[in-house]
Amino acid sequence: MMPPKVGGAPKRLMVLLHGYGADGQDLISLGYQWRELWPDMLFVAPNAPDVCDMSATGYQWFPIGGEMPLRRIQGVEAARPVIVSFLIDLWAQTGISPGSTVLAGFSQGAMMALHVGTSLDQGLAGIVAFSGAFVPPAGFGSGKFARPPTALVHGDSDGVVAPDLSREAAELLAADGFDVRLHISPGVAHGIAPDGLEFATAFLVENMAPTA
Repeated sequence: MMPPKVGGAPKRLMVLLHGYGADGQDLISLGYQWRELWPDMLFVAPNAPDVCDMSATGYQWFPIGGEMPLRRIQGVEAARPVIVSFLIDLWAQTGISPGSTVLAGFSQGAMMALHVGTSLDQGLAGIVAFSGAFVPPAGFGSGKFARPPTALVHGDSDGVVAPDLSREAAELLAADGFDVRLHISPGVAHGIAPDGLEFATAFLVENMAPTA
């Protein structure tokens, strides 16, 4: 957790969801990039609930392996209630509204951010998904959920999560009326490159004005 730079009660919230085999500390550093623009923002990067199957020092939102598309669908659906409950508790504790909240993630965490963020009745300030994939929630496309602005960032040389998965996500979201932005980082593997971070920052500035 990274408290607001200006101290006092936070007025905005960003929840950062880490990738497979990592922990919350892996993404909290993004807060240092963004707290200069939003010094009243609280950054929270929870550990996933389960110890990683392949690394006892890391965590997972869901297991991988086997029939991956099916495992991904089952995994995000099973993990969704954990994140929704976490968000509801945070909103109650801080008094921050969903509309002042950004949900961001990397890799498996990006999959969770997209799935959860598109399944809420109240719209978030935005979703930022680095190197992820989209598993539409049940009822997606029915108009029953909010449509928060969404940024997708992916390296074109990613050998872990194929960049086409972000392209497919962009098409699905756009078809349902989302304001979705896609950035493919050239020559980048499974990670967040400077140009991708710059793109995400510009997206956030557009959708959530920096603190005056």
